[in-house]
Amino acid sequence: MAVLLLAAVTVLLVVAPGLVPFDPLDQDLGALNQRPGSTHLLGTDHLGRDVFSRLVAGAGTTLAVALGGAVLAMLLGSGIGILACASGPWTEAVAFSAIDTLRGLPPTLLALVALAGLGSGIAPLVAALAASFAPLFAHVARAAWRREAMADYVTAAIVSGAGPTRLLVRHVVPNLAGPLITLFAIVVPRCVVTESVLSFLGLGSAPDTPTWGRMAADASRLAETAPHALVAPIVAITLVTTTTALAGNRLRRRADPLRSAL
Repeated sequence: MAVLLLAAVTVLLVVAPGLVPFDPLDQDLGALNQRPGSTHLLGTDHLGRDVFSRLVAGAGTTLAVALGGAVLAMLLGSGIGILACASGPWTEAVAFSAIDTLRGLPPTLLALVALAGLGSGIAPLVAALAASFAPLFAHVARAAWRREAMADYVTAAIVSGAGPTRLLVRHVVPNLAGPLITLFAIVVPRCVVTESVLSFLGLGSAPDTPTWGRMAADASRLAETAPHALVAPIVAITLVTTTTALAGNRLRRRADPLRSAL
């Protein structure tokens, strides 16, 4: 079910932007806060903008930022974790002392601090998400590195004369892909939620850029008179994060033979 729903969301992102009946930025002051109907499938917001069109446009922005942040976090965190482990115990200890300090802070707080230094915009928002979740990938990379470093094939490669670079690139890194991809599937919904919270607070993307969090923030002021404008982005966030988390959890179970055997 989760995979089918994610496939439906993907199809919606690809097909729907060319099929939406209205421009997500067009305002119609004669149709403020209209209920869902034949003309506006999900109604209009407080500026007369079509909620369905904005929901589709916001899906592309929200998911692109979340995926970009998760990819950058995976590359940054796993790269730092692997290089720290490969550089020796002292470098590993110093690097992971800093990583553990960052890991002890809530991701939303880390993102807020990063945005305070980087400024607003899509690129700073992606960088803030990457900084928030990179420590998770660093710890998974270190755990996988320690497991692979004790494997017989690594010992055989060392005996055959493989240098540190060849050992790292040819033998160890490819075997770290499974755990990192599994964690990536788990981090993506957390990035969606963090991005939505930051957009709800008015941070990150520009005010005229439709995102689910900003839609919820704009509609929350008129929740009693126009609840449909608030329900739509909340349902979208819940649906995507829940299905992605379920798919990630299933992938984690399939990738872990010990857990799947229990």
